[in-house]
Amino acid sequence: MYRRDAYKQTRLAFTIVERALAQVGASLDDVVRTRLFVRNLQRDGEGISRAHGEVLGHVKPASSMVEVSRLVHEDILVLIEVDAILDLNL
Repeated sequence: MYRRDAYKQTRLAFTIVERALAQVGASLDDVVRTRLFVRNLQRDGEGISRAHGEVLGHVKPASSMVEVSRLVHEDILVLIEVDAILDLNL
């Protein structure tokens, strides 16, 4: 896992999110909200924002980015929560 690269960690996280969404018949187009928890916003915020925009820029979900003092492991620089809505009436 990209120990010191928040951009690559963010891209990897969104790859995992995309696979999880696909397992329930959803896609990144169904994302309505993201929450990003960042260890060092000053250092990593730009790269994380760039990755978020590359992946979800066409969707433009409501988004929050919050700096936190710690995450579950010291090598993790960003943690992402995603809310998606899937229309089952199609």
